[in-house]
Amino acid sequence: MFNNLFRDQLSLGIFQAAITVVLALAVMLVGRQQKIHLEVEVMIALVRGIVQIVAVALALVVIFKGPEVVAVPVLFGMLVTASVVAGRRVKDIPGSIMVSFYGITFGAGLVILLMVLAGVINPALTSVIPVGSMLIANAMNTCAQALERFASDIKAHTGQVEAGLALGATPGEIVRPYSQSAVHTSLIPRIDSLSSLGIVWIPGLMTGMLVAGTDPIYAAIYQFAVITMMFASSGLTSVVSVLLVQRRVFSPAQQLMLRPGTLLKK
Repeated sequence: MFNNLFRDQLSLGIFQAAITVVLALAVMLVGRQQKIHLEVEVMIALVRGIVQIVAVALALVVIFKGPEVVAVPVLFGMLVTASVVAGRRVKDIPGSIMVSFYGITFGAGLVILLMVLAGVINPALTSVIPVGSMLIANAMNTCAQALERFASDIKAHTGQVEAGLALGATPGEIVRPYSQSAVHTSLIPRIDSLSSLGIVWIPGLMTGMLVAGTDPIYAAIYQFAVITMMFASSGLTSVVSVLLVQRRVFSPAQQLMLRPGTLLKK
């Protein structure tokens, strides 16, 4: 509709981004009317999002011209950043950023490494960095969801946890149901993505491959492989993160330290 009004893609892109920002702000205002105050968080996210994605685009132009080994520090930087983002979601748990780092690195990092060695992910920078970033991003979201659910469940069942400790149960036995719930809840979006693939949504990777002239069947199968890798990396991340965080909500004397309204000291 507006394509003919702009002479170059950059001007068109700025206009398109502006329209989407207006839509996001409208949603924010609707939330404000319902006493849901997300103004600061949304504004910061919008500004960071556009600045970061443009900066990355410019950096990738240079990075893609380098040797394949450049992918290692790039993906490691993504792992560190993802760990900080996920860990900050549960500030009341000591060492949450390190827990997130170990979980995301084990989940996404291990899957990326194995899939590159197996030839599923092309080691070329134009392939391993985009696909790797998708795995890391999904692992980050899963980690944050798992840790948030675990922490909220523990706080909501403080009495039951302390009663179990008083009766001689071990911390691991007491929190097992909450750990299982946290892992299961965090993986529901990934399972839904697999089950709705191709019916509810057509991922951008597959669309790009089709536009580039790739065989449709191969594009579909490879997209399925990527979504499956996302589930695997997210699953490993969730399990490892929850197992690690269990130890951080109890003292060496097996006393529960995570309580409603408290901020644990590191």
